[in-house]
Amino acid sequence: MSRLLVFLLLLSSCSSSQNNDKPNIILFMYDDLGYGELGAYGQKIIETKNIDELAKNGLMFTNFYSGSPVCAPSRSILLTGLHGGHTKIRGNHEYGSRGDVWDYKKMSDDPNLEGQYPIGKETLIFPKLLKTKGYSNGMVGKWGLGPPNSSSIPTEMGFDYFYGYNCQRMAHNLYPPHLWENNNRDILDNEVISPKLKLQSGQDPYNEDNYKIFNQKDYAPDKMHIKAQDFIEKNKDNPFFLYYASPIPHAPLQAPEYLIEKYRKIIGNEEPYLGNVGYFPTRYPRATYAAMIEYIDIQVGEIVQQLKDNGIYENTIIMLTSDNGPTYAGGVDFKYFNSTGVFQNDPKRMKGYTYEGGVRVPFIVSWPNKIKSKRVIDDISISYDIFPTITELSGINDSNTYPTDGISLYNIFTDKNSSLERDYIYWEFPSYGGQFAARMGDYKAILKDIKKGNKQIELYNLSIDLKEQNDISSEYPDIVRDFENIIKKEHVRSDIERFEMGYIDEIKSLKNE
Repeated sequence: MSRLLVFLLLLSSCSSSQNNDKPNIILFMYDDLGYGELGAYGQKIIETKNIDELAKNGLMFTNFYSGSPVCAPSRSILLTGLHGGHTKIRGNHEYGSRGDVWDYKKMSDDPNLEGQYPIGKETLIFPKLLKTKGYSNGMVGKWGLGPPNSSSIPTEMGFDYFYGYNCQRMAHNLYPPHLWENNNRDILDNEVISPKLKLQSGQDPYNEDNYKIFNQKDYAPDKMHIKAQDFIEKNKDNPFFLYYASPIPHAPLQAPEYLIEKYRKIIGNEEPYLGNVGYFPTRYPRATYAAMIEYIDIQVGEIVQQLKDNGIYENTIIMLTSDNGPTYAGGVDFKYFNSTGVFQNDPKRMKGYTYEGGVRVPFIVSWPNKIKSKRVIDDISISYDIFPTITELSGINDSNTYPTDGISLYNIFTDKNSSLERDYIYWEFPSYGGQFAARMGDYKAILKDIKKGNKQIELYNLSIDLKEQNDISSEYPDIVRDFENIIKKEHVRSDIERFEMGYIDEIKSLKNE
């Protein structure tokens, strides 16, 4: 019997019957939502009044980071509490050995082509621990950590209920032919339309009618939201955890028409986006992107109202964050919306990269029973802190009984005089050339292009250089050496070939001989 199984059995035997005094927990994780795309963080064009209200009466973190700059590893890090040098899924892995996984029609016909590389049923994620404390666990949204018909689907990994996209590639269409409910397909009233489809030759790109084919009947975010509300309704009398992993505002640009019209009036005339290989064209790209973000805000408002109507809002913890920084693809006008906020709106400094724009994300926490007024939290924290935080909130207090790289934020939530002490936070990412990064106090180090043989660490002082424009590595060799030692200490070679890190896996020193 594995140590994990013994631990889970012991926790289960020690648990009392369900205790309604335990807080409900809702974790909203948005897809590619930038640091500057919420009103609370400085957004000037897009209305996010419900999310801003949570920040106004809760905690707003200014130094919170995603664990990775792209989707799947960020989700793995969040759920396992292990940083990118320890977690199993360290990059997007489309598991192409199965066949033509990028053919949308084939994937729609054959579920064995869907999904990403499996995280493994033996992997400990915190929903498994919540179950031992009497929580019902639900997930809606995008999974990305194991394909259909595998043992790595949500309902095999500690969730009692799942509805949404199993596969990240399927989420490149918000009007998909199906979603998944537990381990079964829910067929939607949409045709199979490949994201490669574009306007036909001779079609006028300024004629709205030519874009109707890209917006069909069953909008996946609507369907998932209804299921999220159903889950809350069914579990309102017992403690529950809801992981609401929305697929938006990640491209493609598709949104409810009434919200697009609202932003057309605000933004005015704009040029159409004609699409690229993986994303649909859009007549009004700016208005549609703004509509997508307000749409998630409306959904948050509806969930909050539902909690209030059921008398459980006060004892429900709501956490809201993003899986990484904003994208530059699919027609998103990141410069127009100032999507990274105070950081660089540069495609080489956003999603996919460990610069601030790629990993600094919003994090808002609401818990009316414990948090009575707004507090701005400047302590450095990261998504792998959520694992120990949620387990402590559920009543599991001995952090030595399970592996995690995070630090619980529980005291930050409950004590306005508390502060978070830590030595550093850490990233590694085997894609986009191979990258390491760490932040230690005000200093941030980045080592990029590892797979090209680069060994030169960049060093920035974020207290005076938020945009990471002035590399000061030559001035502070001792600090650079400290970061080199962090990398050597934290990196563990992956047993998955795709996640290998070039020369870092082979040598003991980062310095040239």
